[in-house]
Amino acid sequence: MKLVLLSGGSGKRLWPLSNDSRSKQFLKVLENGNGELQSMVQRVWGQLNNVGLAESAVIATSKSQVDIIQSQLGQDIPIIIEPMRRDTFPAIALASVYLYSVEGIRLDEVIAVLPVDPYVEDRFFHRVKDLEKTVLMSGADLALIGIQPTYPSEKYGYIVPTSKLRDIAPINVSHFVEKPNEEKAKELITQGALWNSGVFAFKLNYMISLLSEKGYPIQYDELLKQYDRLPKISFDYEVVEKTKHIVAITYNGYWKDLGTWNTLTEEMGTNKIGKGIVSNDSENTHLINELEIPVTVLGISNAIVAVSPDGILVADKAKTPKIKEIVKGFEQRPMYEERRWGWYRVLDYTKFEDGREVLTKRIGIRAGKNLSYQIHHKRTEIWTIIKGEGLFALNDKIRKVKAGDVLHIPMGAKHGVKALTDLEFIEVQQGSELVEEDIVRIYMTWEEVEQRSKNIVY
Repeated sequence: MKLVLLSGGSGKRLWPLSNDSRSKQFLKVLENGNGELQSMVQRVWGQLNNVGLAESAVIATSKSQVDIIQSQLGQDIPIIIEPMRRDTFPAIALASVYLYSVEGIRLDEVIAVLPVDPYVEDRFFHRVKDLEKTVLMSGADLALIGIQPTYPSEKYGYIVPTSKLRDIAPINVSHFVEKPNEEKAKELITQGALWNSGVFAFKLNYMISLLSEKGYPIQYDELLKQYDRLPKISFDYEVVEKTKHIVAITYNGYWKDLGTWNTLTEEMGTNKIGKGIVSNDSENTHLINELEIPVTVLGISNAIVAVSPDGILVADKAKTPKIKEIVKGFEQRPMYEERRWGWYRVLDYTKFEDGREVLTKRIGIRAGKNLSYQIHHKRTEIWTIIKGEGLFALNDKIRKVKAGDVLHIPMGAKHGVKALTDLEFIEVQQGSELVEEDIVRIYMTWEEVEQRSKNIVY
């Protein structure tokens, strides 16, 4: 069995810590067994390792999340990259075609699909393993995992069986109900309905045949070229609701979607992350502060106070599900991003009347990592090293740099840097268009930079 983990999301529900490049699954607010902070994706990948599933797993994601996945999980994590965001049906279609035409997976192989961020116990993933035999023995087109409900939730979709649950495994699925009100949820539970975990499995042939019938390519390179032809629709709407023979197995254990500040803070091991104070009479209140400015919360209960370079949120926890609607009109570049080499934080951005732009960043590069060797055609840069030592390449000449050095990078100059120790610098960009598209990458590895350098001075 192969696993496809879906990593998407636009980062609105947990604003201001999450943004377009750092969705909720990448926020390091959960504690691992050693008391260290980890993200949801790090937690899930660790659990897959625990149960022996990591070696058969691949992550399907957009280009904007590749760097942060590699930063948190490592450079060797298998990733299938969508050329653009289009929803779960196109993502699963692309992953299926990749497994079929690139990896050469047999058509009778079972493929399990799951979100990258469920908050569950390890034994949930043993249940994921059971999907393989469920698909093979039942002859069903799809097999799902349904969660035994503990209360009539309005937040989850429901899987409704053809008959009341007894001790039958698996159960035949009649239909689905999406996020009912509490009264309807109570009624569904009496009918034996299960929460829909978003985890399902199918034989690879099922998806490949379906794509062929719809006239889509089943060769990976061709589907990439025609990816914008695929409908921007969820797998549930495009496939699941139209599939006739669906079965489900049950999971009776801890399962939670940490999709809002209310649910996420329930699983945090501390009520304060970052610089600040939460007074003793501030009951059930959490502070998460990513800035160096101290924040004090005094006498406010049942609240979340979240502070990041992208903004500040002070909210009643019960109201936090509304955040996505409130911030959907905010149009700004992400002010903090985690990359494969480290991180950067935007300190200031100004656009003048004459069209000139100035962007100031604080950039951190982990020891041994490097920025790509690159050129900009629409900006100059000044770097002021504030911490550590590194190797700086400018127009094929390399020299050692350290804290206190100021580096000038003219427009059109080839440049890059490698950190010998943890390296930090302030970067001031000036130009007409300060955008990612003005980065022309020449080499990605430092070995390539050194091989082609004319002069190396250490």
